[in-house]
Amino acid sequence: MTFLSRFGTLVGLVAIIALFSALSPDSFAKPSNLVNITQQMSLLAIVALGATFVMALSEFDLSVGAVVSMAGIVSVTLFGLGWGIIPAILVTLALGFCVGCVSGFLIATWRMPSFIMTLAMGTIVGGATFWISDGATLFSNIPAAFRDLGRGYLLGIPVLTLWAVAATLFALLVLDHTELGRRMLAIGGNREAARLTGVPVVRSTVWAFGLCTLFAAAAGLLLAARLGSAHPTGGNGFLLQAYAAAFLGMTAFRDGQANAAGTLLGAAIIAVVANGLTILGVPNYLQDIFTGLIIIGAVLVRNIARTSP
Repeated sequence: MTFLSRFGTLVGLVAIIALFSALSPDSFAKPSNLVNITQQMSLLAIVALGATFVMALSEFDLSVGAVVSMAGIVSVTLFGLGWGIIPAILVTLALGFCVGCVSGFLIATWRMPSFIMTLAMGTIVGGATFWISDGATLFSNIPAAFRDLGRGYLLGIPVLTLWAVAATLFALLVLDHTELGRRMLAIGGNREAARLTGVPVVRSTVWAFGLCTLFAAAAGLLLAARLGSAHPTGGNGFLLQAYAAAFLGMTAFRDGQANAAGTLLGAAIIAVVANGLTILGVPNYLQDIFTGLIIIGAVLVRNIARTSP
């Protein structure tokens, strides 16, 4: 693997940071803004890291946005019923994990296309979330200690940034240093060959989808803690950006293989571009265009590097 194909995405991030630093040295290049970027990208990174487990299988889970929304609504609803912080968090995470497990089981056993299955599951989850919340934003009875999970700083570092770092380390551990992670990557490389060599395809698939939605539920909890409220569609914006980050990560460090470090890098690129363009006063719709162009550029760089001698 050439240097360009392995580190081209990282070089691209450095170039983007250098460009925005030159265009807006008094705003973008400030250390406080760079720290702020890590906080802005944290929730996206957590959702994208969850998607990385599924992409290791060469599959997709389109329910992650709905699960983010559901987690916030469920937790705040439980608080309103008098539940404590820890029980509410554990139930919400378990519910999120189960959503993915159901999808993974049906996909693995009945060979249902993951695109269709998880789209349907996301629709079901979204409908249930609207039913629970009555379509309204919930903001009552949220404990102050719960809000602290998504706010404030620890040793000068935003709490959300620390959660993203923890999620990255966990994903890195599972994918690179456990038998489960190696099985996921084997299935993604060649499902039939993995099955013939004794890889438990169904169990590994269930775990991958379960971890994906578990991470989405964790992001939903942190989003509710950060905002002090929960909206039934609050997580919808994470879906496309999470997969954009995960796909960008596949162009970094490894040749087309899902990996946690690459996903974190992809989330950083998206966050840096959004932050830099916002500082420069670029409208949101142009930010989407630039993000799409960056993804296309990353793919082109990878393909050129792979075909070069």
